[in-house]
Amino acid sequence: MDRIFYKCFEEYLLSPVSLFSLAVGKTLIGVVRGLIASVALLAVGVIISPALVVSPLFVLVLVSSCFVFSFLGVLVGLVAKSHQDMGTFSTLVILPMTFLSGTFFSLSQLPEPVKAVLYALPLTHSSETLRAAALGQPFPWLSFLALLGFGLAFFAGCMVALKRTSV
Repeated sequence: MDRIFYKCFEEYLLSPVSLFSLAVGKTLIGVVRGLIASVALLAVGVIISPALVVSPLFVLVLVSSCFVFSFLGVLVGLVAKSHQDMGTFSTLVILPMTFLSGTFFSLSQLPEPVKAVLYALPLTHSSETLRAAALGQPFPWLSFLALLGFGLAFFAGCMVALKRTSV
């Protein structure tokens, strides 16, 4: 919104703030929003199911997931040329990822080729790690590392996009 609608993103680029700080600052806004929404959902979950346990591992995975998807949002915001591009990304990437990443169903019954494709999506790893941490199941450390890998890739993409924008 800052870059396309308000046209004030150039002011950020002209300020004496590093591109790293700009990327992390924009990401932290998304992380805070994600955590507020998550806490609201967790509060409802605790009311409905008092057996729900929020462990430190769950909080770590939740914060990591918020960072990963916030970095993705910042990257898409930097690359998008118009509001239509944002809508297209939401329709072609976010919506299918939401319904196919095992958030609402288990991936265990799917054929292996389909699983391989779905494990290329960050939300699959986020769903698996959050579910395991919340339900006390064996924790999928490989999925957690994959989630962190997605976060690093999205952050690197943000830095490249910011460098191209500022040149």
